[in-house]
Amino acid sequence: MRKQNQQDELLKKNLATEFKTIKAMTKIYCQAHHGTFGNVCESCDSLIKHAHQKLDRCVYGDKKPACKACPIHCYRPEEKAKTQRIMRYAGPRMLFKHPILAIKHLIKAKKQFPDKIPHGLSNYHQRKKSK
Repeated sequence: MRKQNQQDELLKKNLATEFKTIKAMTKIYCQAHHGTFGNVCESCDSLIKHAHQKLDRCVYGDKKPACKACPIHCYRPEEKAKTQRIMRYAGPRMLFKHPILAIKHLIKAKKQFPDKIPHGLSNYHQRKKSK
């Protein structure tokens, strides 16, 4: 549990909110499709860990728009397909279970990506610079 809390602290501001959103969506999906209650299954947990790593290393950093329209495909094909299934299922249900996160995600989906890919803005690069 302590390791998970340390991981959660790595992401700040908008990245932390996005991670919280994908975690909540995965939990909704896992409870409905895998019969888990309270926690998520191993498969869904590995997807959450993968999402955390990708958010931490996103080249757009804290200013990133929603992943759906991103020109960079950082998720592996299996994780991307599973994330899409999760979002299709859990997205509409988020309005009832986590309305603020759902609205923030919808607003973020309207944000445009910059024409040029930035360098060194990822959370990971920012931590390396500060050391």
